[in-house]
Amino acid sequence: MIENNLVIPNNIHKRSHYLEKVRSYIGQNIIKVLTGQRRVGKSYLLFQIIQWVKETDSTATIIYINKEDLAFSFIKTAEHLNEYVLAHKAKSGKTYVFIDEIQDIENFGDALRSLLLQTDLDLYCTGSNANLLSGDIAGHLSGRYINLEVFSLAYPEFISFHGLIENDESLNKYLKYGGLPYLIHLELKDEVVFEYLKNIYQSIVYRDIINRYSIRNVNFLEQLVLFLAAHTGSIFSAKKISDFLKSQRVKMAPNQVQNYIQHLVNAFLVHKVGRYDLVGKRMFEIGEKYYFENLGIRNGLWGYRLEDRGKIMENVVYNHLVFKGYKVQVGMLGNKEVDFIAEKEGEKLYVQVALSINDPATLEREFGNLKQIKDNYPKKVVTMESFSGNTVAGIETQDLRSFLLN
Repeated sequence: MIENNLVIPNNIHKRSHYLEKVRSYIGQNIIKVLTGQRRVGKSYLLFQIIQWVKETDSTATIIYINKEDLAFSFIKTAEHLNEYVLAHKAKSGKTYVFIDEIQDIENFGDALRSLLLQTDLDLYCTGSNANLLSGDIAGHLSGRYINLEVFSLAYPEFISFHGLIENDESLNKYLKYGGLPYLIHLELKDEVVFEYLKNIYQSIVYRDIINRYSIRNVNFLEQLVLFLAAHTGSIFSAKKISDFLKSQRVKMAPNQVQNYIQHLVNAFLVHKVGRYDLVGKRMFEIGEKYYFENLGIRNGLWGYRLEDRGKIMENVVYNHLVFKGYKVQVGMLGNKEVDFIAEKEGEKLYVQVALSINDPATLEREFGNLKQIKDNYPKKVVTMESFSGNTVAGIETQDLRSFLLN
């Protein structure tokens, strides 16, 4: 089916942050790969690219393949994909090919390598697995593809999508429900939103983990997710997780725990953040933190609890940093911790997260750790308190709302 007459939904909100990154590659003989958790808006972004192509190239031929649509169930293998595209591409001029959830096509990498030989094709695909183009596939496509990870809505996008006034109430909705784009079609009430989010979670677990990796111990996988939700932002090794779950009569060897965690990471359900020794200038081999890609899913599974405010706040700060393009690690100064070391384009930013710094001991801990870092890169403490701009020894204080709006 050639989608020359593809109907673009007219209620799609622009995600300019991503669209601008892709635009410079439109028309080039290079594969544009959009990866991310299910329902974060990869298909929306494809539609926006298609819309932009139509507006700028009236002669464009567009092929759109959605592997979640039964109409395309016959495209099962690389050979099927290759044959379909070659049979439907334009005889002259540029053909733009969009493939949604390409990981559901067997050996899809073979088709991509073959289609790249056609210089009149412009290829785009999405996938819900972090290893979509890894190993041999990446080697064969070296220098001929770009990967753009798509995240849940950032706070400013959430405000825009829902037409909200930016205030504490809107921030609380964002922290509770997260930023999946489809929420704009739902009433923002717990019983409505969390039911939807639990269904998305089940789809991720069963389609992208259990089926893909032939998981047998489904109960352990679900207990592991709940454990990570309960201990969001805590430092754990696979062995510590294994020992704790064993105390709860859930047995699994540490290497298996590590495998299951990696499956969760590959499906973009959680992010694994390593620790960096700021004194020894090296990565620690064991002990990581885990944050949820979407806080709404985390809260729907574990509950939105008053005692978890610090964990939720730390998670949302991490998510915002990666949305802004930073590579993020946890910093260690001996037995002291710097919540985040964020690096981008050769620059660094050190961030501490605290619900409140009114208590003298908390103030000394959060600012004291940062003061021990001797380089001149910016340092800030992000707090839930509603003031910004104050500094201690050159370290900036910023309230969470201001930080997320930046």
